[in-house]
Amino acid sequence: MINIKNREQQDGIRRSSDILSQVFEKIDTMITPGVSTMDVDRVVEETIRKAGGVPAFLNYDGFPASVCASVNEQVIHGIPNEKPLKEGDIVGCDIGVLLDGYYSDACKTFGVGPISPAAQKLMDVTKKSLDAAIAVCVPGNRIKDIGKAVTKVVEPHDYGIVYSFCGHGVGINLHEDPQIPNYYPSRGLNPRLKPGMVIAIEPMVNEGTADVDMLDDGWTVVTGDGLLSAHFEHTILIGDKGPQVLTSWRFG
Repeated sequence: MINIKNREQQDGIRRSSDILSQVFEKIDTMITPGVSTMDVDRVVEETIRKAGGVPAFLNYDGFPASVCASVNEQVIHGIPNEKPLKEGDIVGCDIGVLLDGYYSDACKTFGVGPISPAAQKLMDVTKKSLDAAIAVCVPGNRIKDIGKAVTKVVEPHDYGIVYSFCGHGVGINLHEDPQIPNYYPSRGLNPRLKPGMVIAIEPMVNEGTADVDMLDDGWTVVTGDGLLSAHFEHTILIGDKGPQVLTSWRFG
């Protein structure tokens, strides 16, 4: 069932999203060579708790951290560790906030110091695909229009769009209906977008194959060929006249 959020619920999700935006602003300048993903995790948890929220991912189905930190070939659900990041790495930081019963969810892929042109292009295309997906989120369009918009941007570059994982509704729960595939054509239901829906759109794009594997830790998803992956995500409210992006982070 798709939850249509009333005004009070929308306001609660906005407040949760505001904290999440503060978290991204906090870590934006700290992700540099020599910093570990565990360092990032500590700052994420501290920032969320100081603002009155709770890290939504911590202990969610047993996940052991406040941020999913996915480095290079890791696609999603990377577990933070003490290994220092090095120049040229890219790291996707997927973070959720729970505030007074309301959830928000967003991700940004960061470059660590100067990165290769190939890595920058992958990030640029993935971010552009998210922008294109958000642009079609107007009342009356359908869920599959989102995947169609992502595919139109990504396909000319021969990148792999991850099909094993998808976007989702968010707000009252961390993961709600509807599921939102990032590719087209796709199977499943295709409901219309309606005012009051809140969704997390999150294209995950691989430099090579779309296939992915799961590491033995039971969480970390990696590209099937070991090439890079990028991931960007925002929490979006479908407004009467179009999309409202509730989360924010700087790009570039």
